[in-house]
Formats: sequence, structure tokens, C-alpha cells
Amino acid sequence: MASLLLAIIYLAFISLGLPDSVLGSAWPIMVVDLNAEISYMGYVSIIITVGTIVSSVFSTKLINKIGTGWVTAISVSLTAIGLLGFGLSKNFIMICVMALPYGLGAGAIDAALNNYVAVHYSSRHMSWLHCCWGLGASIGPYVMGLALKLNKGWRGGYGGLAIIQGVLAIVMFATIFLWKKRENSLTEETANNSSFKEIFKTKGVIFALITFFCYCAFETTAGLWATTYLVEQFNTPKETATLFASLFYLGLTFGRFLSGFIADKLGDKKMIRIGSIFIAIGLILIALPIKSNICSLIGLITVGVGGAPVYPCLMHTTPIHFGKEKSQTIMGMQTASAYLGSTVAPPIFGFVVQYISAYLFGYFMLIFVFLMILCTELLNRINAKN
Repeated sequence: MASLLLAIIYLAFISLGLPDSVLGSAWPIMVVDLNAEISYMGYVSIIITVGTIVSSVFSTKLINKIGTGWVTAISVSLTAIGLLGFGLSKNFIMICVMALPYGLGAGAIDAALNNYVAVHYSSRHMSWLHCCWGLGASIGPYVMGLALKLNKGWRGGYGGLAIIQGVLAIVMFATIFLWKKRENSLTEETANNSSFKEIFKTKGVIFALITFFCYCAFETTAGLWATTYLVEQFNTPKETATLFASLFYLGLTFGRFLSGFIADKLGDKKMIRIGSIFIAIGLILIALPIKSNICSLIGLITVGVGGAPVYPCLMHTTPIHFGKEKSQTIMGMQTASAYLGSTVAPPIFGFVVQYISAYLFGYFMLIFVFLMILCTELLNRINAKN
């Protein structure tokens, strides 16, 4: 039963990643049909993010009331409704409306499953969980591309994704009994009635929130701006630049699969430190004042491989740092902080590119990575004293 539940959790995280990278690939076509501006994608993204942050922060209350299984099933259903709504939308306003259920569903499931795996499973399963997110994020654009190739349009792509997500939702509802059986025996162990004020007073929480903000600020900036940086700074052919930008995400996904085999042996702290060192080396290669793009191309792959174990292992240390009774609330706050970092940092770098230079790409991300490493070590020191 435990193995079957784990498989369901993996499926749920594939569903979480499924729509995440679709909007960007479909938007250039969507704006024509919707009679919208290309910049309007930012508004849709903000609505999704706000919904995600809200549901992440309040995920603990939902889980305490109805349990992780129900939260997971309902969340997957909400994202399915959002995807279907996108496919049926005839104007930009409807796209904005349907962005709400998608955002609300994504945040709750992210916080709920990360904490559940952190509390009940080993570090390797957390790495493979996030590998599943990468798998879903890779499938989404493929489905959209296939729909466009078959002349079904972007609405057909979203319709296809909604069907897949709907099937996954049915699977989640059908397997709720698996969660109930296990959660009933663990409710007292992980129950948490702490207020947000009490949580903020917990030693190290601020460092944890800054860490997650900085990691996702760096990762999202790297993924979104790598192609532009390579083209603007080195006149790299767009095809080559796009390939290496995709290799960054491939490094994250495949790296998480591989790190799962060694995470339990080395432990979370060592995995985070090793990954952070690789990230720093990669960013230094990108930042080197060299006219050739070779160092930057190698740096992007190094950064991707280095980032692979960091986020999952940071998630897995939450119950260790703060205790199981507080971990769900803090996990929700960390997830919200992570999404905030993903939302804020890329537009800021956009201003840097527009008004200064794309040359600062590596230096910009090094600031976040330095803060991340500093806060992680401070958190480890506080934990060692307790």
C-alpha cells in the first residue's frame, strides 16, 4: 500500500508540472486569437502566482480539515478546470478568470505533497518527486506542440492537457482511501495549531524563507533569460541558445533522477552544499569576461546539474529544522516564498537588460545564490544548537 501511495504522489507531481511551461510556448499564438497584447501574459502569470501563494499559505488549514488526500484530489481537479477553461476561453478576460483555479490548485498541492514526502519518506524520494515535476513540465509543451501540428490549435492543446489532468484527478479521488489509512495513524504526530505569528517567531524561519525566495529567483531567471543572454551578449544563433537553455532544465530534471540514488547516503546538507558549489562554479563561468560563449554554455549545464539536488533537499530538511508539528505550515510559507521569488526576479532582470546590459546575467544570479548559501548555513548552525 505504501508503494502504491508513493506512485500516486509521483503522478500528482507530474500533474503539477504538466501546465507549468505551456503558457509561454502557446502565448504567441493565443494573443492573435484573443486580440490581446503580447505583454498581457504577465497579467495571467501574476494571477496564477497570487492564487498559488494564497493556497500555499493556507494549505495547512485545508489539510487539517480534510486531509492531504482530499487536498491533492481537489487541487488536481482545480488545475484541470483551469486548463479546460483556457481551452474554451474566447477572450482575454476569461483567460484571467480561469487562471484563478489553476493557481489555487497548484499552490495547495505543492505545499501538501512536499511536506508529506518530507515527513514520511527519505530524501531520495523527494528528489524523484521533483524529477516527476520536470517530467510533467516536459510533457506539457509536447502536447501543445502536437495539437498545433495536427491543426487543433492552442485550444485543442489545452483541451488535451485538461483531459490528461482530468484522468489524473479521477485517479486521485479513487485512491483517497490510501491516504486515509496512513494519515489516521499519523495525525497526532504532524498536527499543528500554531498561528502564523508563532511560526514567524520560530528560530530560523526567516532564513528558510529567504533561502527559498533566492533559489527560485535564481532558477527562474536562469531558465527564462538564458536564451536572451546568449543571443544578446555573444550573437549566439537562436537555435543553439534555445538548445542550451533547454539543457539547463534537462540538467535539473535528469540531475534529480540521479541524485535520488545518492541523496540518502550523503544526506541533505551535503547534497545542498555540493549542489551550491556547482551552481556557483557555473555562474562564475557565465560571468567571466570572455568574448567566446563556450564558458557560458558550459556554465549553464553546470548550473542546471548543480541546482538539481538543492531544492528537493531544502524541502526535505524542513521537518528536521522545525519539527514535524510545524513543518506543514512552514512548508506552505516556503512554497509561497519560492513562487514569489520566481515572480519577482525575472522582471527585475528584464529592467537590467533593457537599461544596463545582459552582460550582468551571471552576476545578478550570483547575488541570490550567495544569499541562499549564507541563509542555509545560518539555518544549519541554528539547528545544530537546538
